[in-house]
Amino acid sequence: MENNQKKENINFTNYWIWNGFKICWNAVGEENEIPIIFLHGFGASRKHWRNNLGYFAKKNYAAYSLDLLGFGDSDQPGIRQIGKLNNEIWCNQVRDFIAQVIRPKSTKKVILIGNSLGSLVALTCAVSLEDQIATVIASPLPDQIQENKKTKIIDKPLLKNFNDKFITIFFIFFPLEIILFLITKLRVIRLGLNSAYFKKDNIDRELIDLVTKPVLRRTSARSLRAMCIGMSSRDEKLKASYLLGKLSASKKVPFLLIWGDKDNFIPLFLGKKIANFYRWVKLKIVSNSGHCIHDEDPSVFNKISYEWIRDLKTF
Repeated sequence: MENNQKKENINFTNYWIWNGFKICWNAVGEENEIPIIFLHGFGASRKHWRNNLGYFAKKNYAAYSLDLLGFGDSDQPGIRQIGKLNNEIWCNQVRDFIAQVIRPKSTKKVILIGNSLGSLVALTCAVSLEDQIATVIASPLPDQIQENKKTKIIDKPLLKNFNDKFITIFFIFFPLEIILFLITKLRVIRLGLNSAYFKKDNIDRELIDLVTKPVLRRTSARSLRAMCIGMSSRDEKLKASYLLGKLSASKKVPFLLIWGDKDNFIPLFLGKKIANFYRWVKLKIVSNSGHCIHDEDPSVFNKISYEWIRDLKTF
């Protein structure tokens, strides 16, 4: 009976209106005191944490997962509705989710666990909400890392304005609608999942559906266009090198990287590079696992994450 209840809680969808947009989220163990927010990767959704929320709820954590704006069942605004979609916008979404949904129930610091793009969003939140974040677990962390730890922000407004306008014009005319149509018809999604997952048996119908259904919505192309423009033209201050540098100054937020040694999307050498440049960042390598360890090897991922959180002294 208890397991059935847990499953129902994971599948029950909550709705939250954020800046006029509908946001979908799930929670298990909301009555527990210490909150965890799980942030999905590009093309995924809150449902990608299907094998993680229940585990942490049983460990007495309030486990939340939400669809970032433009993904899953959340609204998919285009450039006319939102302008650009990037990790700053998603960070603001998480900030307000904490303030409006979590804070009425708990005043404890929040744990952020991210996969890929979700890891970048978690890192962005750790910098802007430093005093509210207990730790970040990133599995893995995308973005190029500059070899110089002290990333300099070079002020070239004319060049940046030109680049931004070029990027905007390019993606306005780029036929994303046709591309997405072909992706769904030519089974490209299954090919992508085969590249992301080292263990192919984990690619089940539920996983394929949770990735495919958002793409089939009529607003998906316009939202993808806003993401392409937003992520391609974002400031240096929104990139991982700068954000890690900012976080290094205080080291208030413990940072764990969990990386699969068979990750084809973001190779392990990048994780080692981050851990080498930023010695306060801890790296845990998972053998024979790919880009989505939390879903491919959930028992391993949950154990590593729980033990890291359990030993924290930041609450």
